[in-house]
Amino acid sequence: MSAPNKAPRNKKGPLKGSGGLGRKALEGRGPTPKAEDRVYHKAHKNKTLKERSEAKRAGGPGATGAQSRRPSGRNRRAEEYVSGRNSVLEALRAGIPAKALHLALRLETDDRVRDILKISAERRIPLMEQSRTELDRMTDESVHQGVVLQVPPYEYPDADETLTSLVTDYKKGHVAHPPLVIALDGITDPRNLGAIIRSASAFGSQALMVPERRAAGVTATAWKTSAGAAARIPVTRASNMTSVIKHAKQMGYYVVGLDGGGDVDLPGLELASEPLIVVVGAEGKGLSRLVAENCDQIVSIPIDSAMESLNASMAVGIALYEISRKRSDAGV
Repeated sequence: MSAPNKAPRNKKGPLKGSGGLGRKALEGRGPTPKAEDRVYHKAHKNKTLKERSEAKRAGGPGATGAQSRRPSGRNRRAEEYVSGRNSVLEALRAGIPAKALHLALRLETDDRVRDILKISAERRIPLMEQSRTELDRMTDESVHQGVVLQVPPYEYPDADETLTSLVTDYKKGHVAHPPLVIALDGITDPRNLGAIIRSASAFGSQALMVPERRAAGVTATAWKTSAGAAARIPVTRASNMTSVIKHAKQMGYYVVGLDGGGDVDLPGLELASEPLIVVVGAEGKGLSRLVAENCDQIVSIPIDSAMESLNASMAVGIALYEISRKRSDAGV
């Protein structure tokens, strides 16, 4: 009887086991996550946008606008972005200062993109290529169409220092015209701010003053609405508007507030030829109590009784035109 055949011996030694890895691999990865929990899925993006929208309506954390303001530290200022082909082109044509132009990789060009590239090249604005994912992050998921303009944070001069410098130059005869400054009390819409900057520049105002808190600042939206006028007239910032106004009066300024229930009508204003601060409040709320108490006069713009009030930017434009006319008549 012949002996059974023996298995061939492995010349390289005994085979090694997997240490259980093969068994673990057979266990699987568990149930498939929901579509909204998969970061690469469209449902996840929709869920994120919905949560952000709800947070914005509630005024809580995560409430952001289409143009991103992203603080990167307690003492660092936020960046501003203009997104979308039409918006970026309008911003560049208006002369808004730009830090960089961000374009999506493999971007399909059209006439707007070609104009954007031409203006950017003429102004020597740095060009950066980004993935669409990065552009989504920069703009907080706004519709950017592959084009994003980065606007540098605005440098606010100190309000008190600016008022001192303006009145000093006038008293020393360095400038012929008395200072004319616009103070905004509670204006929170950057479009209103931009329109006021434009009117101030058109009618010879030397500066604007805004509060440090609870007020619109010079954002990308304000830059665009001002049609570039923000580059010609400084927007100063006051940590305490009432204190700055009190100090300005000691330096020789007169302060008039625009309000519907004023002491005098605008045509009867007799302080137009003096160093002047014109204060305008928010539409509806008007001037705050402390600011109103420190005005030398409250001035009203005569309007039809059927109209309750004027938009703040419109009121400033009318007031500045009348002041400019009175100064011209007086040879100031």
